[in-house]
Amino acid sequence: MNAAGPEPAAPLQAPGLWRRMACWLYEGMLMFGVVFIAGYLFGTLSQTRNALDNRTGLQAFLFVVFGIYFTWFWSKGQTLAMKTWHIRLVDRAGRPASQARAFVRYLLSWLWFLPPLVLIAPFRLPAGESFVLLLGWVAVWAIASRFHPQSQFWHDALAGTRLVTALPRTR
Repeated sequence: MNAAGPEPAAPLQAPGLWRRMACWLYEGMLMFGVVFIAGYLFGTLSQTRNALDNRTGLQAFLFVVFGIYFTWFWSKGQTLAMKTWHIRLVDRAGRPASQARAFVRYLLSWLWFLPPLVLIAPFRLPAGESFVLLLGWVAVWAIASRFHPQSQFWHDALAGTRLVTALPRTR
């Protein structure tokens, strides 16, 4: 038993796809708070009066804030959503991920969104079609993990990380 935190269930056993996707959705809900605070900070510091002013600057700022958030939490092993769903991020050998590896994972995690966003931009698709395209790509990317030998997401395989089941510590 490890008093410092949760122990891995079986040797580097990947959580089920449904549990990983539930964690992914929960993470998205928690990010609303991060976006709110970061947006307020950006608006205050840049003296932005209209939400459409400095839009590119705000997007770049949020990209950096998200990078700091995820890199820091992933290098510690878990975000709040991952703790809730008993999922831990480790490197290929099962050790905690370094900050550099967590940052590479952050950059590669944009594969969840980048391909459909690249397709949406030049065609100026309406919101409904954009949502369907984005949702479809997320489903394809999630299902593609079934074809990985350890059932990991492909951005994890490329980053040298993996998600494992982490049971809560016993008292």
